[in-house]
Amino acid sequence: MKTRITELFGIKYPIILSGMSWISVPKMVAAVSNAGGLGILATGPYNAKQTREAIKEIRSLTDKPFGANATLLFPGASENARVLLEEKVPVINFSLGKGDWLVKGAHAYGGKVIATVVNAHHAKRAEDYGTDAIISTGHEAAAHGDLVTSLILVPRLADAVSIPVIAAGGFADGRGLAAALALGAEGIAMGTRFMTTKESPLHTVYKNLSIEKDMSDTLYSDRFDGLLCRVLDTPAAQKAIRRGLNLPAAFFNSRIIADQMGLPFAKLFMGVLLSGWKNARQLAFMANGFKAIKIATEDGDVKKGVLPVGQATGLIHDEPTVAELIEKIVKQAKERGQVISSQLS
Repeated sequence: MKTRITELFGIKYPIILSGMSWISVPKMVAAVSNAGGLGILATGPYNAKQTREAIKEIRSLTDKPFGANATLLFPGASENARVLLEEKVPVINFSLGKGDWLVKGAHAYGGKVIATVVNAHHAKRAEDYGTDAIISTGHEAAAHGDLVTSLILVPRLADAVSIPVIAAGGFADGRGLAAALALGAEGIAMGTRFMTTKESPLHTVYKNLSIEKDMSDTLYSDRFDGLLCRVLDTPAAQKAIRRGLNLPAAFFNSRIIADQMGLPFAKLFMGVLLSGWKNARQLAFMANGFKAIKIATEDGDVKKGVLPVGQATGLIHDEPTVAELIEKIVKQAKERGQVISSQLS
């Protein structure tokens, strides 16, 4: 397959692994890149030293192009992003912040940058300061999609910018890839579908749930981690959304994050307070969200854990290897393309 995305990143197929905390780890990233896609490392759970070590591990597992993300709203994200530049990561994906300095730094060594966006305004801003491509995150996506579905958002962004658009949110098979290309995208990014593969470190309990659950078995609310977020519908997720922000828990969980980031807790705490109530409230939400996602992903805890999952969970019926999944998607997309071509002739 050949699109502007395959040419831009030097990959075989226009299929990208979304950067998911505790799932898009080095072995998972390498598996996707080795299978012809583009693996993206999730740096959210790492401090700068761990990020550097993870990049080195990826390079020991693959000689193919790969990427890494930086969610700029998170504590420690700027430090991790600087490591990505120092290590000359081929592709950097940023979200929830302005990434003009990342674009400048990456372009200095020939790297490429992707901005994750949910509307045309942010897409245009990213294009204006030189971003190479955008990920269009539709309402169907796990975690932080907005209110517009991919069916509308993808063509809207494809019309709004001249750089390539990567469609995310609702994509899990070859039919989705063919549809994304028809809508004006140049590739797809998948998180939920890649979660349930042999190489994925997601706990077996949640892999089984992702197969059992249907497209309607997700919850969408801003009361889990402070942003509009889609998660798997479980009693724990329902409880978390009913409760909303739990400040005592956030205080405890922020200590864990400070230790993880290698930051003095007092410095982190004061920095959060001085950033203003709106930002402090958001970070408190995220401290609790991080804890819930971690114990779901790593421990399979269904009583306290909460897992971001997209509506594409309704399209998951098996647990293939990454390579098997990608080959199946490509084959099905080509078959659908032939059928559509015959229908339009």
